[in-house]
Amino acid sequence: MKTNEKLLLNKALSLARPYNRNGFETDQRGSALSEITEIDIPESLRDNLALFLRLERKVLDEYDSQVRELFDELLAQVVTANEGNPGAAAVAEAVDTEGIPTGDGEEVRAFREAVALIDSLDVDHAQMLTRALTSFFHLANLSEENYRVSVLKAREREVEIGAGDVMPPDPTNELALAFDQLVKEVGQERALELLGKLEFHPVFTAHPTEARRKAVEGKIRRIARLLEERPLLGGTSLMENERHLLQEIDALVRTSPIELKKPTPVEEADTVIDIFDHTLFDAIPVVYRRFDDWILGDRAGTVPPVCPAFFRLGSWIGTDRDGNPNVTARVSRQVAHVYAAHMIAKLEEKCRRVGRNLTLEARYTKPSDELVALWSRQVEMSEVLTSRAMLISTSELHRAVMLVMAERLNATVRRVADTMYRNADEFLADLRVVQRSLAKAGAVRAAYGPVQTIIWQVETFGFHMVETEFRQHSVVHARALADIKEHGRNGERGALNPMTREVLDTFRALGMIQRRFGTKAARRYIISFTKSAQDVADVYELASLAFAHAEDVPELDVVPLFEQLEDLEGCVDVLEDMLKVPAVAKRLEQTGNKMEIMLGYSDSSKDAGPTTATLALHAAEERIVAWAERHHIDLTLMHGRGGAVGRGGGPANRAVLAQPRGSVNGCFKLTEQGEVIFARYGNIELAKRHVESVAAATLLTSAPSVERINTEMTQAYSSMAASLSDASHAAFLDLLHTEDFTPWFSTVTPLTEVGLLPIGSRPAKRGLGAKSLDDLRTIPWVFSWSQARINLAAWYGLGSACEVLDDLDLLRRAYREWPLFTTFIDNIEMSIAKTDLRIAKMYLALGDRPDLTEKVYREMQLTRAWTLAIVGDEWPLEHRRVLGRAVRLRNPYVDALSLTQVRTLREVRVRQDDLSEEAKAEYLDLILATVTGVSAGLQNTG
Repeated sequence: MKTNEKLLLNKALSLARPYNRNGFETDQRGSALSEITEIDIPESLRDNLALFLRLERKVLDEYDSQVRELFDELLAQVVTANEGNPGAAAVAEAVDTEGIPTGDGEEVRAFREAVALIDSLDVDHAQMLTRALTSFFHLANLSEENYRVSVLKAREREVEIGAGDVMPPDPTNELALAFDQLVKEVGQERALELLGKLEFHPVFTAHPTEARRKAVEGKIRRIARLLEERPLLGGTSLMENERHLLQEIDALVRTSPIELKKPTPVEEADTVIDIFDHTLFDAIPVVYRRFDDWILGDRAGTVPPVCPAFFRLGSWIGTDRDGNPNVTARVSRQVAHVYAAHMIAKLEEKCRRVGRNLTLEARYTKPSDELVALWSRQVEMSEVLTSRAMLISTSELHRAVMLVMAERLNATVRRVADTMYRNADEFLADLRVVQRSLAKAGAVRAAYGPVQTIIWQVETFGFHMVETEFRQHSVVHARALADIKEHGRNGERGALNPMTREVLDTFRALGMIQRRFGTKAARRYIISFTKSAQDVADVYELASLAFAHAEDVPELDVVPLFEQLEDLEGCVDVLEDMLKVPAVAKRLEQTGNKMEIMLGYSDSSKDAGPTTATLALHAAEERIVAWAERHHIDLTLMHGRGGAVGRGGGPANRAVLAQPRGSVNGCFKLTEQGEVIFARYGNIELAKRHVESVAAATLLTSAPSVERINTEMTQAYSSMAASLSDASHAAFLDLLHTEDFTPWFSTVTPLTEVGLLPIGSRPAKRGLGAKSLDDLRTIPWVFSWSQARINLAAWYGLGSACEVLDDLDLLRRAYREWPLFTTFIDNIEMSIAKTDLRIAKMYLALGDRPDLTEKVYREMQLTRAWTLAIVGDEWPLEHRRVLGRAVRLRNPYVDALSLTQVRTLREVRVRQDDLSEEAKAEYLDLILATVTGVSAGLQNTG
């Protein structure tokens, strides 16, 4: 059969036919992707995948004349037994020595053929294959996203809409269901009180875990829009749609997957703005409205809303200077200005659009005296601004007032002192005047429809868009104070260190942002590696030293961040001492005893292992809650989670429901970064459901039934948890403390190459100096293990701990009954599903350390066996229908990229001294390309 008679990808992926991927007896490990119509997946998803495969084949046919030759060669090598090929035989021998199982079975032969096939490619052909596969992953991810949206909409169509004041709970609205359950458990009054306290607060960070470049994201978004249009088209319109799809896919394949340069912190802020524009600005009011539609029934949109504006958006981008020398005070000022200018311009556009539609004749929609007074103030403020609206003021005053408000927003962006709004509260007050006037005149649908929407947007985002949070390492503050003590605040006794001057300027930048954009725009200052109450006192002292006059010192909520195991264990002692710091006591008095504390999932996991870290964090939360209750502290816990399981990743709603009693306290705040931002907030429909889902879980944590089960099960399984933690910790430390572990880790994973990816402004190592694994940031630690298909950061130590415990019945009961353990084991299983024992062994062999290879390999097998036994699955994710199939669909494709990556790493590691600079550059480019491809295939990599 000729090349152009089959899908090009299928030919490349003949190597991905079912083979026993993990060395266990089964016939269900892989899917023959060459027959995609036979894969057991939903029809709509299958159709989209088939469409994209067909279009990508056409694009690749045109991409390069060498592609045909390449895939002809690949097909021939796979179909034909390579017995007479000395090159393939040599590769097979090398594979054997690296530990890949040998034998005569079909699965073993298929895997050996795959390795031989990849090893036979030159760099150019390997690069072509990598781009083809990476493009497929982007399209496959998009297909799955489209499928999820279609399922959500199909479920909505099946919901019967009732009539009356209150409708039955909408089964597609998790927030409505959660509130309904809360009412049943605590009553309507208490449920409304808890709803009023509700807050979901994601904080976007610039942590570099998104390997996909921004140019690629743009193409994916355009392809998504074209895909959404297809069901509504026919005839030439459908042909035109397909032409545009081909155009975008062609550009996708031809675009280098690697960024041309590292982004600046200001450019990283575009991530927030991009998500804000495409989803959050419009999606969040819809979330509020969907709740009102249920609770108010037919009255929704005609009476004051019930749903509060509970969503808050935070950001560390441009303000997180911990280990990032590129983030300066000047950058922080610039980023805050970019956010605010964009936000106000967005509100101007919305205000103008709403105003133009308020063509309500004054004769039948009489303006209130309050509105007339507002108009008079506008005229007195500026005849220039009101002159255009003057012609319609007598007949359509609501419209005239709104259009002038839009002009004032424009003046706010331009900083015109006479007419600008001083803050968002001023603008909100004017909006409420318009709303009250419309409602009083009987135009309730306008008042509580479009006007309420923009009110919700202002309540949610203010003028600042995001609440920027500053972060710095505790050691930097201590050094700055020592420098000031020696040389004087202004360098009277000698020049201050440049870092000290930067620290002081940081507080001045924070103060400037507060004065210009409001206190909410920037008031939190997070201290990385908080070790004592003195670290908190240092920040307040530095803030005071930065200003000549006390009245200029900004409001500060100083947030201690407890990250490492010893810090989590001793956190309550630090908090107790914090209450003795005068500045802390003063701030508690100002805020009504509100305090925020941050817990770090990443460093605790890297230092203590995933099992110990998970249990230590849970225990720390319990102790912090008890401490807060003793001192009547209104507590907010911030969770420094990542996207990967090794950094606290996994479904956010399930994580919320597994928290200890009292730790959520109506507010769930967490960090979001990298690929997680795009996955959760990149599509407007999925963003709405994600926000609803997490908000629902946050609300439900206050339900007595949820509090009771978390408390009782934590107590019931405390002894088991302690045993698992101790044994897991010992196994993890035994690995890390093995002689020369750090250089071995750098050799057997693409750690060095990952550090060269231009995916973030922050270095892979802490600026204070990185001489060992302790100084390495958690992101490259987790990212590198996932690239090697080992995912060690997510599971290492659990298998040994289960062996020590040796009580499967107990572990199974804990899995069924204890939400924390259920979530933890499910996340482990997901991580294991993305590992591959055979490919992992090829990476481990690069280090020439049989002892370390054996440790890791044995622990992989142990953890896999125990996890599957606890869950009751024969193969990973067997009982999670959608996720399990999605992972199995991807794995053979990821295998091809992994084999390409490990082969290239082997060349670089073994032949480093023999390679020319040009060859090294080509190999590096290929490795980086495979990194982006594997990331796209595995998804939650960082």
